[in-house]
Amino acid sequence: MIEDPALKWSSHPVKKKTVVSILVVLFLLVIWLVVYVTTSSILLTGLAVIIMLGSMSSFFLPTIYELDQKKVRIKFFLTKREREWSSFRSFYVDKNGVLLSPFAGRSRLENFRGVYVRFSRNKDQVVDFVRSKIEERKDS
Repeated sequence: MIEDPALKWSSHPVKKKTVVSILVVLFLLVIWLVVYVTTSSILLTGLAVIIMLGSMSSFFLPTIYELDQKKVRIKFFLTKREREWSSFRSFYVDKNGVLLSPFAGRSRLENFRGVYVRFSRNKDQVVDFVRSKIEERKDS
């Protein structure tokens, strides 16, 4: 049985800042035009489109976050990641989200082994919930 999430929201950066989104799309169009003009190849231009859209997919596609009492769930495109709260030992907040780290202190590996949870006008709620779950583990 799946537990009801204590917090659930969607983050879709392309919708958040219209001007930035327009500039990003214009930049991509210019890059693709340059690739086509310099190579005269539809195939290479198509490859450039696929690679660049793939690398920027987290900007263009929505991500759904669910935090409950036991797990963190992240649903993105065709993938779903779940991690137990017990796998996190610290967290770091920035202006866009919170990094849940498996390390007690700072580590260069935390960006690869941790989980980044992006805010969507709910920063205080998310930080309070994460703090309660991480500190609950430290007290145990």
